[in-house]
Amino acid sequence: MKNIKFAMPSLKDARMRKSKIVPTIRYTVEEKYKTLGLNKSYAIFTYGCQGNEADSEVMAGILEEIGYEKSSDPMNADLVILNTCAIRENAEQRIWGVLGQLKGKKRENPDMLIGIAGCMPQEENTTNKILESYGFIDLVIGTHNKNHLPKLLFEAYMTKAKVVEVISSEGEILEDAPKVRESHHKAWVNIMYGCDEFCTYCIVPYTRGKERSRAKEDILKEVEELVSLGYKEITLLGQNVNAYGKDLEVKYTFGDLLYDLDKTGIQRIRYTTSHPRDLDELTMQAMHDCKSVMPHLHLPVQSGDNEILRRMNRKYTYEVYMEKINQLRKLVPDLALTTDIIVGFPNETKEQFANTLKLVQNAKFEGAYTFIYSKREGTPAASMPDDITEEEKHKRLEELNIYVNQGYLEGHKRFLNQVVEVLVDGPSKNGEGMMCGYTPHLKLTHFKCEDLSLIGQIVKIKITEAKTWFMIGELCE
Repeated sequence: MKNIKFAMPSLKDARMRKSKIVPTIRYTVEEKYKTLGLNKSYAIFTYGCQGNEADSEVMAGILEEIGYEKSSDPMNADLVILNTCAIRENAEQRIWGVLGQLKGKKRENPDMLIGIAGCMPQEENTTNKILESYGFIDLVIGTHNKNHLPKLLFEAYMTKAKVVEVISSEGEILEDAPKVRESHHKAWVNIMYGCDEFCTYCIVPYTRGKERSRAKEDILKEVEELVSLGYKEITLLGQNVNAYGKDLEVKYTFGDLLYDLDKTGIQRIRYTTSHPRDLDELTMQAMHDCKSVMPHLHLPVQSGDNEILRRMNRKYTYEVYMEKINQLRKLVPDLALTTDIIVGFPNETKEQFANTLKLVQNAKFEGAYTFIYSKREGTPAASMPDDITEEEKHKRLEELNIYVNQGYLEGHKRFLNQVVEVLVDGPSKNGEGMMCGYTPHLKLTHFKCEDLSLIGQIVKIKITEAKTWFMIGELCE
């Protein structure tokens, strides 16, 4: 298959940061593309973070606007797109496995179009691998050009060629794009894109571009529309939401945004992901003052050792992290704090790992995503010497998870015999005749009920059991 390359990824270009204001573009679709998907089905497989989930909702919206219908049989859709994650090696391995399955489907149906999108194509070596070894893939698209999807699909259909467009720029801000949201009561709301932190282990600044904030007017308009549609909860998204507004021409910060969003009538506001360095006093005060901002914070710490934090380029210390969470807990005493932790960073000593365990105990986390360090080509940490065996890394992860799991359990035990408010998501996988949802503190709660009309409603539940991963309660009459 021949290749049409509108643009190829460049790690050199992805490293660039300029001071210019990033332009906002308004989504439109050309007339010739508006019936491109008629009588065709689509499926999108999403991997990775909530940002990818939000991107998939936009791609689904664009596809349905040009005539596609969502397939009831995803592996046999006319168009299959894998929206990928590049943050860890095991995520990429899963995606290569799914592509292997799709290769057989393509053999059965040569008219099927297969696309790969998201962060993986933003890596030079990955896109080269796709071009060299995965000839059955028809479309390669990155993170900065979802709005070009109709044009690229048109080229793929018309030319029968592999179409590649991966832009390694700072990115633009796309507004007014259609969305097909997965939920009718909870919504993802991007407030900014990109990352300028350049942690030494992380590929995201290269795959997502520079930090760029949406205009507050566009964010408020989107949330007001969600409120009018009956949505109860929003989660504000960004690689570093606490940096929101730094690139705007007016002085307007994340804390300011929380205060304004609290006035829209939305009942619940969450946000992710936060960087400890940029968690400021106004944001903390907003978490105290704003009734709609939930008492849960996910604040990735990554390590409890100052030397490891320095080599990670995290720009804070153990002491600074503890000072900030203690300050926040004075304002929000019942705060539920969760985090991310990496073990086995290159040459991490046993003493340095012990400092991470100390932090976990002192910070009283009520949950954590824990990972073994994953080497990402193109990042500074990938070239650091590493003398830790894989066996030792797994041993440390197991030891860490003992402490983390205890934190999960203690976080649930504190709600025993209390009445909590649960936003009902739907039927539970915990047993027949059960429903489930989340409390303000982001605690998954199961309760006996079969009334589907409660989906999307906030109900009162008395907690009767505290498990490690969830709570069980009774619906209050």
